[in-house]
Amino acid sequence: MRNSFFSIITWVTTVILCTTSCNDDYLETAPTDQVSTVTVFETVDNAWAALNGIHRILYSQIFGSQPLGGQSGNMMMMDVMGEDVVLASSSSSWLRGNYQWVDHRNPSHYTVRYNYLFYYVIIGNANMIIANVDAAEGSEVDKAFIKGQALAYRAWSYFQLVQLFGEAYMEGAANDGLAVSIVTEPSTSPLPRNTVAEVYAQINTDFVDALTLLDGYERGTDKSQLNENVVKGMMARVALTQQNYGDAATYAQEAREGFPLMSESDYLSGFNDYTVGEWMWSSRIVADQTSYFYSFFAHMSLNYSSSLIRGTPRLIFSGLYDQISDTDVRKQLWDPTGENEVDFPLPASTFRRFKYHSRKFKVANESMSIGDVPYMRAAEMYLIEAEALARDGDGRAADVLYEYVIKRDPAYTRSTSTGTALVDEIMVQRRSELWGEGFRFYDLKRTKTPLTRRGGNHDATLAIKIEESVGTLNWQWLIPQDEINNSNGVIVQNPQTN
Repeated sequence: MRNSFFSIITWVTTVILCTTSCNDDYLETAPTDQVSTVTVFETVDNAWAALNGIHRILYSQIFGSQPLGGQSGNMMMMDVMGEDVVLASSSSSWLRGNYQWVDHRNPSHYTVRYNYLFYYVIIGNANMIIANVDAAEGSEVDKAFIKGQALAYRAWSYFQLVQLFGEAYMEGAANDGLAVSIVTEPSTSPLPRNTVAEVYAQINTDFVDALTLLDGYERGTDKSQLNENVVKGMMARVALTQQNYGDAATYAQEAREGFPLMSESDYLSGFNDYTVGEWMWSSRIVADQTSYFYSFFAHMSLNYSSSLIRGTPRLIFSGLYDQISDTDVRKQLWDPTGENEVDFPLPASTFRRFKYHSRKFKVANESMSIGDVPYMRAAEMYLIEAEALARDGDGRAADVLYEYVIKRDPAYTRSTSTGTALVDEIMVQRRSELWGEGFRFYDLKRTKTPLTRRGGNHDATLAIKIEESVGTLNWQWLIPQDEINNSNGVIVQNPQTN
């Protein structure tokens, strides 16, 4: 039998222990026979280094195409496939096929290969830790914390995968369509795909176990580590997607404890610093760890001098911008005129200006593409709690929404809407708050909302995909063709035609 992607994952998934600081310890791309698993996990210190390797994978460029600088590659794809992030021009081809809803339906394209392999690399690394850390020499407490984070990473990765490669979860339904293969131990053999229901069951089991193991873990200032708050935030996302609204609201409320919403000045400071109190989980990017043109800020910032930023910056959908209150701090993140040189200074005349230009993300040093990438913030937890309560018909939804929005818009008054109208209001707040942070495709799919790009600044000749109805095959990503071929039929493809 030819090797499947699981063998490729084993090739990518190797622990390299550096002799310098912990920040330099990471999992690299090298054949697994170069490092003995037994040696890697001899001590708790080595196990911590292996876990730090997973943290670093989230912002490392380990695959070949420019937008694929870790988790930010997925984030950017998810947003350009929605309606709220607009490509300014056709001068750059990066992510254009995602914007047009083409690449994710091409089983040979790097888009599907990347999203499939990236999360399985993390799963493979997590499985190595889970299988071996108990035998390491050292503190039992440390071993619990390491294993808890590895379980959380595995669950989070499966959540990412099932949302892409499976059908949307339906509360009360069988959810027996195929998603992805569940692999819970180090393995190189291809396994058949499991159902959507089975994958979610594994996700929830792993999160519960992770939460138990992380009880009492104090991570200090390092927000790349996963603590109880972050795990509860992940669980809130999953519960919301499964329409388990009671748990979603509870987990979200507990997750955000200790993370105050940011001030107006912080909100306008460039979204590049994970020390801001509201940030719950983020990669910390330092100068010697930049991925240059592969980085998030090389694609999404106002002021880094990449050819993409100079000619094809990301804009906000004018239809969304028009729904943001004029007294809301978020309205200041975008320039509807394309002429505001004071608040939207560009480094050189070679940078093109566009209407609805964004300054949400900025690099502190214009010669470097580095900035901390936000994966979870307290604002999202408020929005999950409010949405879950509103969809459950709980009157507390408007109170939670008010507590959050008043920090963004001092003129906001408590909503008197109920039912669908309140949910719609919350979703506009969610779109405004999380613009560019990688949620929109997932939100459209989980809420069974059609894609609609009409009535705004999308160029139909560039976007091509202006509308997409709910329930079409296009909402489900195809499995990489190499995986189908190399598994000799063990892994099967998603439907390609009706």
